[in-house]
Amino acid sequence: MTSTSVLPTRRTAIPVPIGGIILGGSAPIAVQSMTDTATTDVPATVRQIVELAEAGSELVRLTVNSSDAAKAIPRIAESLYRQGTHVPLIGDFHYNGHQLLTDFPDCAQVLAKYRINPGNVGRGKSYDSHFARMIEIACRCDRPVRIGANWGSLDPQLLSTMMENNSRLPNPRAEQQVMEETLIQSALESARLAELYGLTADRIVLSAKVSGVQALIRVYRRLAEECAYPLHLGLTEAGPGTMGIVASATAMGILLEKGIGDTIRVSLTPAPGSKRAEEVLVARQLLQALGLRYFSPQITACPGCGRTNREQFQQMTSRIQSIIEQKTPLWKKRYTNIESLHVAVMGCVVNGPGESRHADIGISLPGQGEAPKAMIYTDGKLNSIVEGPEMVEQFLSYLECYLERKYVKTAEGE
Repeated sequence: MTSTSVLPTRRTAIPVPIGGIILGGSAPIAVQSMTDTATTDVPATVRQIVELAEAGSELVRLTVNSSDAAKAIPRIAESLYRQGTHVPLIGDFHYNGHQLLTDFPDCAQVLAKYRINPGNVGRGKSYDSHFARMIEIACRCDRPVRIGANWGSLDPQLLSTMMENNSRLPNPRAEQQVMEETLIQSALESARLAELYGLTADRIVLSAKVSGVQALIRVYRRLAEECAYPLHLGLTEAGPGTMGIVASATAMGILLEKGIGDTIRVSLTPAPGSKRAEEVLVARQLLQALGLRYFSPQITACPGCGRTNREQFQQMTSRIQSIIEQKTPLWKKRYTNIESLHVAVMGCVVNGPGESRHADIGISLPGQGEAPKAMIYTDGKLNSIVEGPEMVEQFLSYLECYLERKYVKTAEGE
């Protein structure tokens, strides 16, 4: 019963292979994250990479800012390999990347991709030589490069030139517009230079990150018009908690709906003691909400109102969600396409039966003043009426039977 949504038309982007992942072309939009451990702390960094990969991060970026960090990269990769975690590692370089990649060839070889910030590679002649050196190593190692411009670290020389040129115009543009244009030109010009130095177009990814929602939308629309490189999408500093989630979902949702973006990261500031992997879960849910990718069964549930048996409904919904989350990894091994399953858990007769009919399988719980019976629907039809303290267990039993009947078993599940 899951409706077929009309997906946005993906813009044409040159496919770029990164350690078994393809960015661009017709490939699924990839989810990326970044460690916040000290790269030199190998055990802690390995633990966090495993955590991120298990949460669904398909690419993981690490800070490579010192000789010790560069030396740690091969050890991190080896430890991950021994544990059976195979996720492409991206080296994040600022200021001294040319030197580190030169001095530590094992690091250069182990990394699946390099990130270069054109705003801090160098100035003038040093920019040309440092940037060229990093591109030369990328070509020799056959590694793609993300040219990641950021308005927090714009090349001051380029910005000054753009501001001076703007001031001479009969109708100068606002400073914000000039900064956005500088950001765009920094990324595009660096990509042009990278190709001039020998890096082929199918080894280049671009990003031009800002922290404002409207600015991000404007910048990436321009980038999508100006080039065919895959675009890495995300607010550079989205913020903590709900603020960061809402800002990221708003900006990226608008762009993704227009087919702009080939890999995404939700850059949340973690709360003390929270998991870094939260940003991965948000990114996956964003893609799933847009119908661009499916990672786990989708659950529709009402917020509850004065009609619902509040505590009973909340407890039952939590229990059903928890069981589905726990069993999804097993179901993925047993059945094909289980990610497309749509489950409804509703709290009263107003919208409960209708939403349950729209889902593949749904339960409409009794609300205040209703008969203490729950209706179970499968494929749009009333399947059964259950009652008593075992309603959740009965629904879960119906769910297992539904999967057995409707989904094709994998070779492992046969």
